[in-house]
Amino acid sequence: MNISKKLFISMILIALLIGGVATGLTMQAMDTTASDQETQEETDGKVETDSKNDQDEESKSEKAETPAEFQSLDRAIDLIQANFVNKVERQELVNGAIEGMVSKLDDPYSEYLDAEMTKQFNQSLESSFEGIGAEVTKRNEHITIIAPLKGSPAEEAGIRPNDRVIEVDGESVEDYTVYEATSLIRGEKGTDVVLTIDRPGNEETIEITITRDTIPLTTVYSDVMEQDGKKVGVLEIRSFGEGTAKEFNDQLLKLEDEENIEGLVIDVRGNPGGLFDSVESILANFLGPDDPFVMTERRGEKGEAYYTNGQGRKDYPIAVLINEGSASASEILAAAFKEVVESDIIGETTFGKGTVQQAMELGDGMLKITVMNWLSPHGNQINEVGVEPTIEVKQPDYFYTTLIQTEEPLKYNMNNAEVEKAQIMLKGLGYEMDRTDGYFDKQTTDAVETFQQEHDLKVTGEINEKTEEKLETLILEAVEKTENDLQLKRALEEITGS
Repeated sequence: MNISKKLFISMILIALLIGGVATGLTMQAMDTTASDQETQEETDGKVETDSKNDQDEESKSEKAETPAEFQSLDRAIDLIQANFVNKVERQELVNGAIEGMVSKLDDPYSEYLDAEMTKQFNQSLESSFEGIGAEVTKRNEHITIIAPLKGSPAEEAGIRPNDRVIEVDGESVEDYTVYEATSLIRGEKGTDVVLTIDRPGNEETIEITITRDTIPLTTVYSDVMEQDGKKVGVLEIRSFGEGTAKEFNDQLLKLEDEENIEGLVIDVRGNPGGLFDSVESILANFLGPDDPFVMTERRGEKGEAYYTNGQGRKDYPIAVLINEGSASASEILAAAFKEVVESDIIGETTFGKGTVQQAMELGDGMLKITVMNWLSPHGNQINEVGVEPTIEVKQPDYFYTTLIQTEEPLKYNMNNAEVEKAQIMLKGLGYEMDRTDGYFDKQTTDAVETFQQEHDLKVTGEINEKTEEKLETLILEAVEKTENDLQLKRALEEITGS
């Protein structure tokens, strides 16, 4: 796994959740560079002039040896400081010059982080944080949601993969870096942030208010389900953190030894990524030592395969659940099961994040640039392509809708996106609904009246605040019920042959 004999490379897949920031398979070079030591020689008064002349000569010599392009850069900084209408700090100009160089790479994952952003970057690698619980990247010049974490404030508020963040609390994030945007989104637990979202397929932007909270540290959740008399274990991985591999291994051992499972479902839906070492350790449970689990490709170099010190294949069937919120480490796992283990991969095509960044110290800041792509074990491209399922299954429409956001009741003859959400929810709860196009017709009125009557609400046929709250509560409960999860249902059927 050595990429350079001179560097110790730690491969990590960073889940910088908002409370973190962005995702990327990152190599951090732990090489140390000796700093130049300044020396001061003792002199007496009579050689001060000679010392000054020597310094002038050294300065001229240094400028003569400096490449012309750097002399131009230095000259530009001098001219700006001397002539610009407002005072500007030299370091601010230097930072801007570096940012300009990185922006010319035209790569959403390459960034220069100044001292403050580097501090945020390091904090995002800690085991706990406060935020909204979503992961973002920059795609096609837009701050884009990769996935909200399951159970997070972002998910509960209706944030979805591929949502584009246009404004944060009314401030435009156009041309902002990921770190600049997330510095606006982050904040203390209990405080609100309003995101203006451009959602693919919607003609108008929507505003979503999210209350920040502490994001749970548990990353693996275990369950046992029975299908046709067979026990099937379900392991849901919500992110790949420092303790995820141990959590997974402990839960897997319990399922095998105590529950005697006859099949396994691994669920990485909505999992935006995590540590590279974590997914490698998890895959070691299912791959042999000669099975590659990922490949990397670098400019001008042949692809390199990586192997786990694996224990070998399991004697029971395994299915993996994926969706558009599965990214980075989740895609490594899904691709390995698809191509090496030849398991059923069920759900929807993943996000498509397959580039590797190297983070390097640069003064008080940090330079993070893309240095390679990672590929599937068979060498297939993942970046901006994703991992396709072997069995495509979509969830019911109400799984994808967001919470209703309106300050006035929804009523007959209205036509807007909020009415459309309500219609999808009502239909999902079993009410007769022929249209879900956003027009509040007579049938919608009848459905609302029936809903209100069945739940002891004042019958008005209009969706007021109390009706909206009850409708949203019931739809969220419906999403959590396993019997409504079509993707999980299909996985159980495939594993048991039912």
